Parts: sequence; structure tokens; C-alpha cells
Amino acid sequence: MTTQTQNQDYAATLLRVTLGAIFLSHGLWKLLTLGLPTTVGFFESQGFPGWTAYLVVAGEIGGGALMILGVQTRAIALLMLPILFGALKVHLPNGFVFSYPNGGWEYPAFLIVASGVQALLGDGAYALGRLLPGNTRLATANS
Repeated sequence: MTTQTQNQDYAATLLRVTLGAIFLSHGLWKLLTLGLPTTVGFFESQGFPGWTAYLVVAGEIGGGALMILGVQTRAIALLMLPILFGALKVHLPNGFVFSYPNGGWEYPAFLIVASGVQALLGDGAYALGRLLPGNTRLATANS
């Protein structure tokens, strides 16, 4: 039987790994499928400085990987918010449903909320961040 704390740890882990995989896959898609020049061009066409594309790709890949591993999860979740608000700005004019042409704003809005929840919950179970010096929690959910 699991305790309420263990259930919360497992829920935080599931959210952390899922969000990390989403961020990582979006960053890799921009890098490997679109390519950086195309991504820079898209950012510029949306009114963002081209150089911000490099920060977004690095943030999505690095942040996604760290989140999956459970390293500095709260900070990463908060650091992803500017990227997500930028995506929300791009998709806002397209309507609510993400399946609308050019994607609506429901998906970025959901990711903003989910990242906020992750920042509140923290690492969850099985996080490498729990093994770092100064952390008093165990690496598993047995706390």
C-alpha cells in the first residue's frame, strides 16, 4: 500500500518525465527536422529576434533532458515558462483548439499550467536531483 506522499511523488515523476519528453522532442524537432536556419527564420517572422531561437532550442533540449533526469526540476519548470509564453503568443491568434490551422493556443496554455504544477510539486520519485549533496530526500519515493 502506498502513502499519500508516495502517490504525490509518483504523480510528480510522471508529470516530470512527460513534460521533459515533450520539451526535449520539441527542441530536437527544431534542431534536426526544421534546422536552425529555418527555426531562426520562423522566430523572426513572428517578431522575435532570430537569436532567441538558439536559446529556445538549447532550453528545450537541455531543460527537457534535465527534467527527465530529475535535476533542478522546479527551476527548469520555471525557466521553461518564458519559452511557453512565447509559444502562446504565436498561437493565440489561431483560436483555441490546437488542431486548427497553424495550431491554436490550448496546447501551449496547458503546458504553462503543467509546468507551474511541476514547479510546485518538485522532482517526485526516482530523480537524480535527490542524490545531489545537501538533499535530504532519498532517490526513490520511500520518503
